[in-house]
Amino acid sequence: MTSTGEGKATNGPFPFHGAPAQPVGAVPAGSPEPPDGTAGERLGYRGPTACAAAGITYRQLDYWARTGLVEPSVRAACGSGTQRLYSFRDVVVLKIVKRLLDTGVSLQNIRTAVQHLRSRELCDLTQMTLMSDGATVYECTSPDEVVDLLQGGQGVFGIAVGVVWRDVEGALSQLHAERLDTGETLVREHPGDELARRRNRAG
Repeated sequence: MTSTGEGKATNGPFPFHGAPAQPVGAVPAGSPEPPDGTAGERLGYRGPTACAAAGITYRQLDYWARTGLVEPSVRAACGSGTQRLYSFRDVVVLKIVKRLLDTGVSLQNIRTAVQHLRSRELCDLTQMTLMSDGATVYECTSPDEVVDLLQGGQGVFGIAVGVVWRDVEGALSQLHAERLDTGETLVREHPGDELARRRNRAG
């Protein structure tokens, strides 16, 4: 269990184990393949797609990228005409940041949490639960650690990273993506598009 707050950590502050930070989109050596349905790090997602999957506005996305809170690990916006390209893991982090902000966690602690998420291997993220009392963020990797926090009055809400992962995976499976090897755009059909076409035909 690890904390982003001063004086409350059981194993020390982020980054956990002093692991060197790495881009959110990078796949560490020895990590398993990303979940089926996303093509994981082989696909990139443009800003509007990342916003739709993470549940944020484009204004938030742009601000977080410009301030370095969550930067696109596939391609940054460089000059006029270029578009940011986010990895699957970037979008997971975006959704987590949104949830932390919504619950009142300070921006400073969120920055520390983002750095910590970058330092962990891919396989660790799906087993991680982030707990917070609204001020401090803790990492829990077992049910016992969650119980300890709740009993100590430190855990008010939790974010199961694995659940966020699956939510993002499901959302991105219905949205357009870009292949990193060829630059090809994968046009996916959203269920709502077919519903709209049926309504238009009926009208």
